[in-house]
Amino acid sequence: MRALRLPGWKSEPELIEVDEPTPGPGQVVVKIGGAGACHSDLHLMHDFEPGAVPWNPPFTLGHENAGWVHALGAGVTGLEVGQPVAVYGPWGCGTCARCRVGVDPYCENTAAAPAPGGGGGLGADGGMADYQLVPDARHLVPLPDGLDPVRAAPLTDAGLTPYHAIRRSWPKLVPGSTAVVIGVGGLGHVGIQILKATTAARVVAVDTRDAALRLAEECGADLALTSGAGTADEIRRFTGGRGADVILDFVGADATLALGVAAARTVGDLTIIGIGGGTLPVGFFSVPYELSIQTTYWGSRPELVEVLDLGARGLVRPKETTYPLEEAVTAYRQMRDGTLDGRAVIVP
Repeated sequence: MRALRLPGWKSEPELIEVDEPTPGPGQVVVKIGGAGACHSDLHLMHDFEPGAVPWNPPFTLGHENAGWVHALGAGVTGLEVGQPVAVYGPWGCGTCARCRVGVDPYCENTAAAPAPGGGGGLGADGGMADYQLVPDARHLVPLPDGLDPVRAAPLTDAGLTPYHAIRRSWPKLVPGSTAVVIGVGGLGHVGIQILKATTAARVVAVDTRDAALRLAEECGADLALTSGAGTADEIRRFTGGRGADVILDFVGADATLALGVAAARTVGDLTIIGIGGGTLPVGFFSVPYELSIQTTYWGSRPELVEVLDLGARGLVRPKETTYPLEEAVTAYRQMRDGTLDGRAVIVP
């Protein structure tokens, strides 16, 4: 079968022929219907050095995957060949307290995981191939009626990651509140939809690109602002001088983190989702009183079930551009150049 593999750190992926996987006990092979291309993959290709994460190439890319059950290993129950499924991407040990409740990203026994701290497409073989071997049937979530694998694939990360971040701030997203989305890219535009579908907050979108701001408005943003020196002041005017209750930074650079602090309301949340490499000085007088600052990583398996339900009902739908497997590298180049609109989904 064909697979898009990363041969080493700081290298371009290669489309090569590899053996089709065979499931062992408890495992499942999925025929891939869609594999999302994520901006974090660019960091794997161009930025990471040996030792940056507890796993290494070579491996098949693609950590946003959905398709159909192709083959079942011994002992697998509850799934049928041909059944449409989404692949829950983070793969923990399966036995620690967090994995047992479906929060594999925060596995506390990573040495026993298939890809310590990662998953399919992040150390283990992912879904940018004709087939993917899933090491444990618990990582598969049946797709609800009305949601096909191409639409479902990006929801497993581009939907799940912002959903997890927003869900933890639900108590602060009440009527009269304001949420700010910084960076309207592959995750940010989905975050706007999730905010509109699950909260009563007004939504402000911030980006440097006109096309991204238009996309934000299409997704339901109440205000779209070009990032600049006066952006925080504009957000404060929009909120009657109070500032935003929740800031979701999908970039994570120095400038966006500083903007988040400048625009935040006291007792608000600033959640860092993007891995832009920025840092933020935090002191008693350098941030608003009781501002909670947190990072976040992916989401839980139960949350993925909720995200897929939103997708099936048409409440959340990533703007997607599809590419055949032969053009996956083109999709990554467009993402790198900033010319990709929405989310790229590779369709083998």
